Amino acid sequence: MDTTIKDPLVGQALDGRYLIESRIAVGGMATVYRAVDTRLDRLLAVKVMHPALAADSAFVDRFIREAKSVARLDHPNVVNVFDQGNDGTHVYLAMEYVAGCTLRDVLRERGALQPRAALDIAEPVLAALGAAHRAGLVHRDMKPENVLIGDDGRVKVADFGLVRAVGTDTTSSTGSVLGTVSYLAPEQIQDGVADQRSDVYACAILLYEMLTGAKPHSGGTPAAVLYQHLHEDVPPPSGLVPGLAPALDTLVAMAASRDPGRRPADAVEMLAVVQDVRAALSDEQLDAVPATAFPAGAPADAEGTTVLPRTPGALPDEAGRRLNHTTRMQLPPDLIRADDGADDGPAAAAGGHRAAPARSRRGPVALLVALVVLLGGGAVVWYVSAGQFTNVPAVLAISQARAEQRLRSAGLGAHVSQAYSETAAKGTVISTDPGPGGRIRGNGVVDLVVSRGPQRIDVPRLAGLPLAKARQRVTAAGLTPGTVSKVFDANVPAGSVVSTTPAAGTPRRTGDAIALTVSRGAAVPVPDVVGSTVSDAEQALQAAGLKADVSGTPVYSDNVPKDSVAQESPGAGGKLAKGDTVRLSVSKGQQLFKVPDVTGESTDDAKSALKKAGFQVSVINLFFTGTVFNESPGGGSMQPKNTTITLWAR
Repeated sequence: MDTTIKDPLVGQALDGRYLIESRIAVGGMATVYRAVDTRLDRLLAVKVMHPALAADSAFVDRFIREAKSVARLDHPNVVNVFDQGNDGTHVYLAMEYVAGCTLRDVLRERGALQPRAALDIAEPVLAALGAAHRAGLVHRDMKPENVLIGDDGRVKVADFGLVRAVGTDTTSSTGSVLGTVSYLAPEQIQDGVADQRSDVYACAILLYEMLTGAKPHSGGTPAAVLYQHLHEDVPPPSGLVPGLAPALDTLVAMAASRDPGRRPADAVEMLAVVQDVRAALSDEQLDAVPATAFPAGAPADAEGTTVLPRTPGALPDEAGRRLNHTTRMQLPPDLIRADDGADDGPAAAAGGHRAAPARSRRGPVALLVALVVLLGGGAVVWYVSAGQFTNVPAVLAISQARAEQRLRSAGLGAHVSQAYSETAAKGTVISTDPGPGGRIRGNGVVDLVVSRGPQRIDVPRLAGLPLAKARQRVTAAGLTPGTVSKVFDANVPAGSVVSTTPAAGTPRRTGDAIALTVSRGAAVPVPDVVGSTVSDAEQALQAAGLKADVSGTPVYSDNVPKDSVAQESPGAGGKLAKGDTVRLSVSKGQQLFKVPDVTGESTDDAKSALKKAGFQVSVINLFFTGTVFNESPGGGSMQPKNTTITLWAR
């Protein structure tokens, strides 16, 4: 039964753009649909978060933030994220649609793989993870379900960066999550911490599974599997596949060490180790058929299945979906029967006897001719459709020389071009056309793009240039004008560049910001004009090459007479550029306050009231009754703060 009929999103257009055609997979976090981008007329995959999770704003924010991080990854072995959006209650990602199958499908159909095939898959997986690791991203959920194998042979890694948002699911006891538990590194289980080495561990488990057809740890519950991750080493693959090259045992043991410090630091280092191991193996070791591989009657390729990037634990709606069987040539049954000499006539069928008819000598000749024609025709068909083609070997992230040698061994030529790369080491292969595993004529030429290393631009010399021209030169060099700071410099005209940070000649990446330090000209010391009349202050500042601004609000001053300069900013001795302005504040004289009338009050109450009003107090006792009969200055008069009020008491 087609379950997509019941899905209300099928037939709808998210954001008026992504027309949902069918449902592909359902997982614990999201549902994946096949859709058409009606604006660009292209097929893609749309992952829609489940409504219960979409209601959690913190979850959605993390989902969006990490999706944006993944979208910045530009690597041929990473499933691209094209767009992210909201349509009502639907939070979605629009991603690359990959026609093919998952590595899980391949393992389910074939069992163990030959070492060459296992390494052919492991290398692009590690190349994708290496690009992510060097960009500061950790996958956290590497497993066969997240390795996609396209119909064109390309290998892609899906679901980058989204596992952190669904980390709580990885310890569930459900069957769908047990697959995830099988690839968790010990530190993820014990400390909840995942870094690049955790992905390396998961890749080691994945490689073990490709080489043996089974997971290294098994158990009836997730808890049993978690215990084995923490307390048992991954066994050597040769324990299940006798005769497997010892170097492969060593590779798995190192990458799956329970101690993260003993593993390669990241996927880039592990890729280099994998390539060294491959180079040391003979063709016999690489092409050895493992005993745990499924029989020859099992499907032999992964073509024809449409697979989209899935949510961890997602299960396809169509349970019967499988890899297509390789088409094999068979002889017609009647031709086979004609060759075995049996007589199936009516008499024989009834159990009677009759003389065998004389055989014509033309029969075997005709049979031989028919076989030759059939086989010859089949060979022609095979050659036209497949025989003249070969698959491009995996050469990503290895040196140009090794890549060309590997292509020559496959009977292929190479056309080399170069490009800058921030993630690929200089001299290593960034990409190929066709891609790894892609079909090409047996004597064809593969386009190799080799890394020139990170592009670096020398900071141009800008000293002495006016600021506007300096900014233009920075932009023209492929850099970005940064912050501008100003300093006094008697040797550089005001408004021109004194220096840059980094200094001129320093190599920087394209787009890096360059900070500019600009001259304010020679420093002019600010003269002391406090206490001067406004006219005298203006003349003094003008003589120093400065301007005066007296438009500010006048201020009270206990020390400066009214209408004279009470304050200046900057203060005396400060430094300004020629033509700068000094702000002056004019004095309003002393601020006066009303003296409280305290006659008739006790001396204690009188002193308290006067001090509260901001005055000093002096008491003269004529008699000892303690009552104030006179104060000077008198109550009600206006006096500056801190004025001493004399009290007479009797």
